[in-house]
Amino acid sequence: MASYLGLTWDHPRGRDPLIAAAKAGGIDLSWDVQPLSGFESTPIAALAEQYDLIVIDHPHLGDAMPYLRPVDELLSGEFVGPSVASYRMDGRLWALPLDAATQVAATRVDLAGRPPQLWSEVIALSHVAPVTLSLAGPHALLTYLSICVALGEEPDVFTPTATGRRALDVMTDLTSRAPRHCVELDPIGLLDEMVSDDTVAHCPLVYGYVNYASVTLDRRVTFTDAPSEWLGSRPGSTIGGTGLAITNRCDVTPDLRAHLQWLLSATAQESFIPSHSGQPAGLSAWRSDQVNRPVADFYRNTLATISSAWVRPRRPGYIGFQSAASAVIRDVVHGVVSASAGLDRVAALWKGIAS
Repeated sequence: MASYLGLTWDHPRGRDPLIAAAKAGGIDLSWDVQPLSGFESTPIAALAEQYDLIVIDHPHLGDAMPYLRPVDELLSGEFVGPSVASYRMDGRLWALPLDAATQVAATRVDLAGRPPQLWSEVIALSHVAPVTLSLAGPHALLTYLSICVALGEEPDVFTPTATGRRALDVMTDLTSRAPRHCVELDPIGLLDEMVSDDTVAHCPLVYGYVNYASVTLDRRVTFTDAPSEWLGSRPGSTIGGTGLAITNRCDVTPDLRAHLQWLLSATAQESFIPSHSGQPAGLSAWRSDQVNRPVADFYRNTLATISSAWVRPRRPGYIGFQSAASAVIRDVVHGVVSASAGLDRVAALWKGIAS
């Protein structure tokens, strides 16, 4: 029997379902883990030389595609939102939509009351309860982009616009009243904070982690659709999640093919993956009463947001741009540089990889 080595991210959602599935499936597949930040710091070419399978985020495709095998023939079933489309480039599919996530609203309803639905309501809430944005790492840019989408403008070209300045005004205003240390936390750290004490009542945009919605938690987070500008308009959100990619070094045997196809099956998506701390991508799982009941309708309450989520560019160099542009957005939000200067700088960074 052939043996395989995979690399995933070091969180129960990223590792537990894959490790358990390999054991249950009787396939010789071992999984290494690394922090999410490791996927940005280690060149994909180096990872592809070491691993047969790599769990990736779709913006890595611009750099990763030359080292991956197309996986079109392995795909079956229906998946939420643009989970499949985000991994499709040049007419081929380069990763299987294993895990689905997008930015949604997170609320401690015992502290904040009814979750706000509009950005105007988020701002109003921030004057009477602790509200924070997710700004650490790449999330400053991702928050900015999602607010732009909610305000009616998809940022397909990173040029300065009035909508962009409005988005920055919202971010600056909210951050001025946010608990200071919270803006330095990544989504996991921020959600950990929300279930461990009463520091944060609401975060309008944070990547959803179903683990924090469990009805067994003393301090449970309620996840709802991301805010929109007016009732019925598009909720602004930038899709995340992960895909399972096969590197060129991998010999795809019938056993491996069957294992990967099983991971996408209704059985795995609706039962096995949720029961092993995973967050499925299958549409049937997101609609399932069985899957939603233990997590207070996490999936059903955010389905509209992920269904209309915006997909980031997948061009080579995007990951570096995302990190650098996020640093610029943070400088604007903290008053280090003006909004105009910051947007000009983001445009210049984009031009550096787009030209």
